[in-house]
Amino acid sequence: MKQNISRWLQDAWYKEMYISSALMPLSMFYDDYMRFRLFLYNKGLLKKTKCSVPVIIVGNITVGGTGKTPLILWLARFLREQGYKPGIISRGYGGNTDSWPQWVDEQSNPEQVGDEAVLMAKRADCPIAVGPERVKAAQMILDKTDCDVILSDDGLQHYALDRDIEIAVIDGDRRFGNGYTLPCGPLREPIERLNKVDLIIVNGVASEENEFSMIIQGDTVVNLATQEQKLLTEFKNSPCHAVAGIGNPKRFFDLLKQESISIECHAYPDHHLFNVDDITFDDDKPILMTEKDAVKCLGFASDKHWYLPVKAFPQQQFIDKLLTLIKEKIRG
Repeated sequence: MKQNISRWLQDAWYKEMYISSALMPLSMFYDDYMRFRLFLYNKGLLKKTKCSVPVIIVGNITVGGTGKTPLILWLARFLREQGYKPGIISRGYGGNTDSWPQWVDEQSNPEQVGDEAVLMAKRADCPIAVGPERVKAAQMILDKTDCDVILSDDGLQHYALDRDIEIAVIDGDRRFGNGYTLPCGPLREPIERLNKVDLIIVNGVASEENEFSMIIQGDTVVNLATQEQKLLTEFKNSPCHAVAGIGNPKRFFDLLKQESISIECHAYPDHHLFNVDDITFDDDKPILMTEKDAVKCLGFASDKHWYLPVKAFPQQQFIDKLLTLIKEKIRG
């Protein structure tokens, strides 16, 4: 029930549907609260903790998926190429455990640490810890490894963790929805918050002068049961089911349609906890899903199930600006 309400609200926010004006006072209160909270942190009245290594935040100001995780994976690889030893922290959203923070590896249970964390553990080749208190997650990594830079997946609004570089990610299709803060709209903070970040990158086409573009692509699918790999284009002549439990399922469906794949779409709420019935259909059509969803389905998937790994490709101007920021704010 809760997940259905969440999906309905996101559809409403991003399609600019009218939501009861009774919620407007709540949005105004939330708006003022977030501004006041940021003011308290900036004035030192609420405590910020400075890590012993630089921190790069990758977050957004909206509810719903924007493409943060592929960018985090790109950043981890990029930093290693620059000679750094990055570690990743995250909220562990969707995870349910009695103690935080949690160390994450490829064998971790997504029900305990969250689906995105397990996905990153499979792809990032760097230490990962998750927990609601990002400072403690970061300290766990620093205590266990020789990590020399922390990447925070989300956490733009988690001001208790001080940061050296802030990167905001925008969904190029949905942008800011109806432009209102919660609960009337999808904004976690007022749009003006973007004036304070170091870099703004758009998953899609940038539309403002201070924005950079990023594309997310994948061309090879992997079978969940056998690990066989195929080019995505091999499914052009075979009608498929497409399953997505992510922040913006339409983006995954559109990616498949762009490859001229005929699909029957099955959208679920973000971080949906899948069971076998969710990915079982009364036919022999192949079933395509996102990599984030696949980590929760490995235990009951069949050879009909395939997932699509994707990678982020930021434009060169973003990379150049990032290198400048690293030199100015990290290398000093």
